Amino acid sequence: MEYRTKEDQVADFLREEIISGRLARGTRLKQQEIAQQMKISITPVREALKLLEAEGYLSSGSYRGATVVPFDIGTSTEILKLRIMLETQLVESAARKLNSENIAELRDLADQFDKAAHEGDSTVARGVNYRFHRRIYDFANLPQTLHFVQVLWARYPFDVINRIDGRASRAAEEHAELLRRFIEGDVSGAMLTMRRHIEAGWSEFRESLERQAPAPPSNQPSDQTESAEL
Repeated sequence: MEYRTKEDQVADFLREEIISGRLARGTRLKQQEIAQQMKISITPVREALKLLEAEGYLSSGSYRGATVVPFDIGTSTEILKLRIMLETQLVESAARKLNSENIAELRDLADQFDKAAHEGDSTVARGVNYRFHRRIYDFANLPQTLHFVQVLWARYPFDVINRIDGRASRAAEEHAELLRRFIEGDVSGAMLTMRRHIEAGWSEFRESLERQAPAPPSNQPSDQTESAEL
């Protein structure tokens, strides 16, 4: 069983809270409140916040304390490409190492996600989604690659993507397909499924932005003429 320090536990808890959207971007974090919530001393909380700041999840100032960083759409396309490159490598490694116990754990997480998606509980779904992906990458046993992926996750709009209408249900189907590839031992198929899974979320995110964008002003000479005549 893997050993995780209290600092690691706090950091992973906060990553999930940020990625799931339970901690909104711009939220100021208070060390004492986190320590009380997790029933631990403030020291590992302080160290975890430093780690998350180094990874890009948080920013800090001498007076304001640690704050969840805002989403920067300008870097998202580059991050998407890096995610695909690194996360498919993690899937490849995991697919070659997974045993029946690992598969059972991932199936349970996928079932939890599917249940939350069908019940419309987006908050729970986002949290389980983080744990599902994180456990796959834990099984890959490539800690440096996972570290870089977690840095990329800090600036990726998971909290927005997973709120898109119907996205959670579609993601549940993609998770099920990935599990089938793992069970069949289809390494290349699992890598392709993960690539498509990442791309699907990004594509839906871009489409949602386009739908929300204000329409450009149009010339309406007939309206202007009517106004002039009044």
